[in-house]
Amino acid sequence: MDELLKTSDVAFKNPEPSSDDSLNFDYQDFFVNGAVALHLVSADGIILQANKAELDLLGYPAENYVGRHVAEFYPDRDVIEDILERLARGERIARYPARLRARDGSIKHVEITSSGQFRDGKLINTRCFTVDVTDLERTRTQLRQHDNTYRQILDSLPVAIYTTDQDGIITYYNRAAADLAGREPSVGKDKWCVTFKLFTADGQELPHDECPMAIALKENRPVRNQEAVAQRPDGSFFPFLPYPTPLQDDHGNLIGAVNMLLDLTDRQRAEEARQHLSAIVESSFDAIVSKDLNTIIKSWNRGAERLFGYTADEAIGQSVTMLIPDDRQDEEPRILQRIRLGERVEPFETTRQRKDGSLVPVSLTISPVRNATGQIVGASKIARDITSAKESEQRIRMLMREVNHRVKNQYSVILSMIRETNKRSETPRQFESQVRERIMALSRSHDLLVSADWVGATISEVLVAQAQPFPRGDVIEMSGPSLVLSPNAVQYLGIAFHELATNSAKYGVLSGDVGRISVTWGINGSVASRLFHLTWAESDGPEVQNIGQGGGFGTVVLKRVAPAAVGGQGNLEYGPQGVTWSLEAPLTTVEASVASVSVL
Repeated sequence: MDELLKTSDVAFKNPEPSSDDSLNFDYQDFFVNGAVALHLVSADGIILQANKAELDLLGYPAENYVGRHVAEFYPDRDVIEDILERLARGERIARYPARLRARDGSIKHVEITSSGQFRDGKLINTRCFTVDVTDLERTRTQLRQHDNTYRQILDSLPVAIYTTDQDGIITYYNRAAADLAGREPSVGKDKWCVTFKLFTADGQELPHDECPMAIALKENRPVRNQEAVAQRPDGSFFPFLPYPTPLQDDHGNLIGAVNMLLDLTDRQRAEEARQHLSAIVESSFDAIVSKDLNTIIKSWNRGAERLFGYTADEAIGQSVTMLIPDDRQDEEPRILQRIRLGERVEPFETTRQRKDGSLVPVSLTISPVRNATGQIVGASKIARDITSAKESEQRIRMLMREVNHRVKNQYSVILSMIRETNKRSETPRQFESQVRERIMALSRSHDLLVSADWVGATISEVLVAQAQPFPRGDVIEMSGPSLVLSPNAVQYLGIAFHELATNSAKYGVLSGDVGRISVTWGINGSVASRLFHLTWAESDGPEVQNIGQGGGFGTVVLKRVAPAAVGGQGNLEYGPQGVTWSLEAPLTTVEASVASVSVL
């Protein structure tokens, strides 16, 4: 081009015919018919000449173009003024970007290459080559638009993304990447990673030049499935999964890489919550079962195995109706209908059937199961075995009936005791004292029964309780087989022991410092009619004439009330060394029932 400008000086600085007309003609022909748009502009900006390519470029005929000021064809006034000023100063213009207005009003993007011709330091004209780059500029604009579009897309993505050049220098990052890393990476400076510090999934520090992005660039390959943990400048940590991928040109040469960081914090928390929930479900003593809306069992925990007898392999995939007794098959359709409607199913008690066919009372809690879109797809059931609760309820009812019965009996005993005591009391004070002591004796027997849920008490326990208020009560010797008395026997033998101990404290062994009391009991007779016998015997004590002077309440209790209460017979003797009382009764009326003792 420079040579062309130099030789073109010959054609245009002297328009008169030269001695070499043939050479002048060749340059003139080149100017007019050349493929490159070319025009001459005078020092004051008037277009002197334009070749065909120039006229075709802008669509003007020569008469409408040549002779006009060149600025008329530049929509950007400052551009042409800058060009003319620079040429006037003797500068050369090379590939100066500009815009020209064509005859049809369209705008042409061009690059101007121009220089001036000077004579005696004065600008004569300028020669201007115009290259049409409209298509190139359109392509550049499209690329810029595409690049801007892609950048907007990447900037708006909620996933962290950044790019590097082939050396690992960061060239771009989106807002999500900065937010995830907790810092603003330095474009053109930071290398390999946008994060502050890196660690492997097992907690080992990971240098940045050994991170997945560095490996992807060094080995020119994508790196997948390599979890890592990053630390933010504020000290917080987050797990993530990187997706570094090399970028290549059309020839396969490495030009950089793009990396996407998937934050695993929520997934890790969800996994921890799932594992925690799974552990709770598996370790729960309650049966926890899930089913779909077609009654098919989807999950089955160990509690369900224990309660119903089916293993998970046996239960999953089967209909939950296999657990429902025949007389309750209508429950499941009603439950599923309410679940489908999103209605709440209140906990209720029912009966279910085990694998072995036995029935078990359960308390059911039912909740809907929803998918990710909130649609109800099934239900979860928690079945709690309430066998023990039912048994406890039954025991409480039985106990209340027993207590009611015993209380009525005690009322009768107390009324009788008051009546007999009143007959034989000489003063109100004596009456009050004796009634109080006998009621306290009943209370001690009652305490024993309450502590044993009204099942009964042993003979030793009754004796110790009744002797405890008296001095030297510990001298009573006890001997006999282990035997749990029925509640009825506890109360009446308790009254008998109280009367014996009271009399002994007044007149017998317990009144002094000598003597002993021996209480023995045993069982004899055939299996079909076994008899219980008990003996209270005082020895080496003072002589006793009578119990309860004048055949008092104590005598009535020992001879008639206590024996009659257990369906037996009582015998009372008194001698020089103390009182002897014996009792014989059917074992069945004295001993607590086997079922009651097993519960105790």
